[in-house]
Amino acid sequence: MNIAIIGAGAGIGLQAVNQALAKGHFVTALSTNTDQIPNHPNLIKINGSAVSPLDLKHAIGGSDAVLITVGTKNKKATTLFSDIATTLIKVTNDLNFSSPVLVVTGFGAGESKNYLSFFMRTVISLFLKEQYVNKTIMEELITKSAVKWEIIRPGMLTDAANTSNYKVISGLQKGMKVGKISRFDVADFLITEAENPKLLFQYIALTN
Repeated sequence: MNIAIIGAGAGIGLQAVNQALAKGHFVTALSTNTDQIPNHPNLIKINGSAVSPLDLKHAIGGSDAVLITVGTKNKKATTLFSDIATTLIKVTNDLNFSSPVLVVTGFGAGESKNYLSFFMRTVISLFLKEQYVNKTIMEELITKSAVKWEIIRPGMLTDAANTSNYKVISGLQKGMKVGKISRFDVADFLITEAENPKLLFQYIALTN
């Protein structure tokens, strides 16, 4: 299948590129910096921005699934995530796009903030508050649009090796515990779900 990965230059996105190619898929990878993405005969690399309608249109046109994995190290107030959502909605409308779009935000966005552990609530409040405020706006924009969405909210990301033994939690449940998960495992879920979408129009938490 053809998978478009937006934010493919590092982290979850880069892991998803490598795993998708290893499974024989064709990949279009969009990133502001594609230098870390190894060349591959089944890979198209696009140096560009997820907030550029032209770049995003080139990346997702004709794809069977789209993975939005953009992150930022900027701890200050940002509109990056909501800007991506606005661009995505415009482009998918223009293309009459109907393939699944899997969007990675984070556990702590939206209503999930009420289910955070004390530790994670403190971390987000001290260091990531502005990111999560904007990720919440991103979720709200996408879920109210015509996009065939799925929101993926991983716990605290690590660079641990793959375990393939992680928990997939649909919805919000009293007493739920969402802790750490490796970027490799998040990518594994994304590719598996892209191949056979079973959880569309749901909010999914991922944790080890």
